Amino acid sequence: MKDTTLALSLAGLAFMMTVIWGGPLLRILRYFKIGKLIRVEEPGHHNVKMGTPTMGGVMFILPVLLLTVLLNAVALMGLDVVGRSVLVPLFVMVGFGTLGAIDDWQGLRGKRRGEGMTARVKFGAQVLMGFGTAWVLKYMLDVPEIYIPGVNIPGGIDLNDYVYIGIAAFIIVSESNAVNFTDGLDGLAGLIAATAIAAYGGIALIQGQIYLARFCFTLVGAIFGFLWFNVHPAELFMGDTGSLSLGATLAVVALMTGQWPLLLVIGVIPLCEALSVTLQIGYFKLTKGKRLFKMAPLHLHFELIGWSETQVVQRFWLIGLLAAMLGIGLTLV
Repeated sequence: MKDTTLALSLAGLAFMMTVIWGGPLLRILRYFKIGKLIRVEEPGHHNVKMGTPTMGGVMFILPVLLLTVLLNAVALMGLDVVGRSVLVPLFVMVGFGTLGAIDDWQGLRGKRRGEGMTARVKFGAQVLMGFGTAWVLKYMLDVPEIYIPGVNIPGGIDLNDYVYIGIAAFIIVSESNAVNFTDGLDGLAGLIAATAIAAYGGIALIQGQIYLARFCFTLVGAIFGFLWFNVHPAELFMGDTGSLSLGATLAVVALMTGQWPLLLVIGVIPLCEALSVTLQIGYFKLTKGKRLFKMAPLHLHFELIGWSETQVVQRFWLIGLLAAMLGIGLTLV
């Protein structure tokens, strides 16, 4: 009970810190005209979002970074608040956030204005960080490699070293891009990511991974603070700065619990968004120009068939919430 209370308290503190500094950050972004560019093929009502400040991932990354660093400093005084294990998801969050920030900046001010980094460079950087993180998880943290619902093996099932590193790197890169595809409507990516990370925070508590749970709920609180400004009509977008970092962090947290197969359930919305893009591209090439969906990612398809933006966000979030509850339940099987 004490551990749960502290984790939720950290969420509240992170929320307040994010909301407090959110206003000044918005003014800075508006002053430097760091505003979103809208694709011409997106639904027409998205044009009103042109110029809305972006790179908002900074809003929740910095409070989580500051809180984690301060709590680790407190540990030097003998208070057991945060363990070193949380430094891995923290570094991943900052690393992928930095990559996303470079991509956002190049899309706004660089030579590839409106496009950002080339796909090859961006994907290559993700792969390198993914494999580096997977190696650390395997050889430095010795995390549980895989738990399968219904299979009760203490410590989880061990995998071949190369197999585990390959799978872990794939999950990190895939989830990073999946949340990136999910980002596109006011509040959607933030709500989905916060729900999934909260679910894994609960799983970490169940498994006794107290430090990881505290990190998860700290991040959830900061995302809620960001959503204060991001819900419809959004005053701020997270950009790749936020979406890449949230996806990669979610993947690392899942890997650290050993419950990463449940990402297929808990992360069902990002999974469907990524699959819709893959299927759309594949179908377009196979049929030489025909489309499987009206537009991909999936949330744009539902907008074009008549759902309002808020309906898409709320319905997707309800599915994500139910999936998160199911995922937590499966860990107890």
